[in-house]
Amino acid sequence: MSKIICSAAIRGARNIIDMAEQSYEDALKKFGPDQEVSFPNTAYYLPIIYSMLGAKVEKLGDMKAIFQECRTLMPPVVTEDIWLPYLAPALDAGMATFFAEEMYEAIRYLNTPNFYTKTEDPTSESIWLGAADDVVFRKRGVEFVDGTAPGFAAIMGTPSDKEVASRIALELQEKNLYIFMHDQTGGMTMPDLLVENGVQVGWNTRLVPFGQSYTTAVFAIGFACRVAMAFGGIKPGDAIGNLLYNKSRTFAFVMAFGPVSDEWYANAAGAINWGFPTISDYDIPEVLPSGICTYEHVVSNIPHDEIVQKAIEVRGLKVNVTKIDIPMSFGPAFEGERVRKDDLFMECGGGRTPAVEVLISKGMDEVEDGLVTLEGPDICDIEQGQNLPMGILVEVAGREMQSDFEPILERQFHHLINYIQGIMHMGQRNIMWVRIGKAAVEKGLSFKHIGVVLHGKLHQEFGAIVDKIQVKIFTVADKVKEVQDLAASVYAARDLRLGAMTDETEDVFYSCTLCQSFAPSHVCVITPERIGMCGAYNWLDGKASYQINPTGPNQPIDKGECIDPDNGYFTGINEFVNQASRGAVPEVSCYSLMNAPMTACGCFEAIAAMLPTCNGIMVVNRDFLGMTPSGMKFTSLAGMAGGGMQTPGFMGVSKHYMTSNKLFKAEGGLKRVVWLPKMLKEEISEKLKAVCAEIGMPELYDMIATEEQGTTEEEIYAFLKEKGHPALEMESAV
Repeated sequence: MSKIICSAAIRGARNIIDMAEQSYEDALKKFGPDQEVSFPNTAYYLPIIYSMLGAKVEKLGDMKAIFQECRTLMPPVVTEDIWLPYLAPALDAGMATFFAEEMYEAIRYLNTPNFYTKTEDPTSESIWLGAADDVVFRKRGVEFVDGTAPGFAAIMGTPSDKEVASRIALELQEKNLYIFMHDQTGGMTMPDLLVENGVQVGWNTRLVPFGQSYTTAVFAIGFACRVAMAFGGIKPGDAIGNLLYNKSRTFAFVMAFGPVSDEWYANAAGAINWGFPTISDYDIPEVLPSGICTYEHVVSNIPHDEIVQKAIEVRGLKVNVTKIDIPMSFGPAFEGERVRKDDLFMECGGGRTPAVEVLISKGMDEVEDGLVTLEGPDICDIEQGQNLPMGILVEVAGREMQSDFEPILERQFHHLINYIQGIMHMGQRNIMWVRIGKAAVEKGLSFKHIGVVLHGKLHQEFGAIVDKIQVKIFTVADKVKEVQDLAASVYAARDLRLGAMTDETEDVFYSCTLCQSFAPSHVCVITPERIGMCGAYNWLDGKASYQINPTGPNQPIDKGECIDPDNGYFTGINEFVNQASRGAVPEVSCYSLMNAPMTACGCFEAIAAMLPTCNGIMVVNRDFLGMTPSGMKFTSLAGMAGGGMQTPGFMGVSKHYMTSNKLFKAEGGLKRVVWLPKMLKEEISEKLKAVCAEIGMPELYDMIATEEQGTTEEEIYAFLKEKGHPALEMESAV
């Protein structure tokens, strides 16, 4: 290893240990040895120390032994008389650096609890997020295992130009990497430059501003250590196992901008232990032979327009990116991006205009692969604020394609369209909603580009079953209506496939976590008698999705023992939901509105809400824009029912669930329903009347009020009393 780098790393490590130890001594006098220390909300203590040494640093006094370990690891300072030509001493100094920095940051949390935001995204007060808690880690860490995120770039400092900084960040995002940002160069920080240039930072865009000093590099390395322990089965204290796991599985590297201090060298030496090389734009000595890292250890003097590709090459990362030929950037990093009101150019659907999306399979000779057509006005043909109807019809053909797979491919539209920078997609089927931002329009976005994305990505992700894909997009009302009619028949046929299956006949249910990018704690449980609240997935769809993609968002759930048949509590479901929600939802009922109701993202077809005065339940569909007897419109109700929260008395439901035998079973079933919008009541009238007859109350259909009878609880109560609605005589559900 270069003598210059080795000596600088050792000097930097000594400086850092001295600084951390002084901080420790000051804290010891102030708080005492029994003061608890930790990073926020984590079971991994100080994760680098825990993973390398197996030591649980829980109190200030526990740090004394770790500082002794740091001093033991430290080699002599390199002088003219002492020459250390080997890599090992510098690596030991680097490891000691991380131990010391981790304790220093833990003491910082103790001294200044609000120094970091401890949130997923920056706040108005601070841009620095600090160490990821276990909620964020569980959500994001699994992506390093399933390939969604192959690794991360730990950035020290920043280029001086905000355009260059933005371009580098964007290029890293397009490689599906996370970007962990630390420290500053010349008084400028990379996240500040990105925000100044209009770039969203935070966990949702994979641009993570950890902290404003080099010591926060431990948050990045600690994240990698936790991945190895949580998902790789590496035990705490198995240092070699953890290092080798990360070398082969977590494709990370350090990217340094500007002059490299001794302290930066120390951190770079530490990262090399994990097989993470350093790539710099500055003129520093290089360490080119391979050894600990897959290829070179330190590469320098790389121009900004080449630095990302060079980093990928040096780390040995094989990023398989199918180039999507659209003018906007594209990738999973943009899935959580929001298009807010001030950024909005136009909308399709969402109650503003008719909108629908559907995928059907056809014969091989009926599909022209790669054909993308648009019928109607394009974005360039309209003014800002002019909304359009939209119909997306995707036709696929394949020798292995089955009709059972159609809804699985169709449901991918949600995240694939969200992968386009500047577009936000919500909902599905005939309640889909697309918001298009001004920046995307300025870059030349066309509706056809949505078709290009769907064609390319469906081929890439489902190439084993799909051979041909063509996309037809319509933005004129009559054609959209034709697609809606086609879709309605397709949806009905899908819903009928369940036949006589019931929740009692099956031992396995299915989960759906497709929308966790918008609601991290949401887990949808799909049973034979409860279709997903988006209306897009039934039990058979979940089963087919799992067969196609065993690591995907639809996982089998062994329902376990039914401990409460009325509420729908199952031991296996509670265990699964607790784990999949990262502990945010410890239990869920499948059949109750009031007791631990199922969480929702925001893609529900309708919302159920309790009306206390009426002792009944109202259900309002997304397309109804008027006031409801709850005193809230759909948009306000969505804030109560969505976001992955459990709010008793509010719950997202599908239209199909309205005629299920398990509907609100704990509250008395359909007899508890007192109000529906007229449009929803008429839409499901045939099935609703049949269920009323099945329960021996055919007159119940006419007892259910609509907006024609009133939009306040008082008005509805008077109607119910006149009709003799059974809800008024039922036991109170509140």
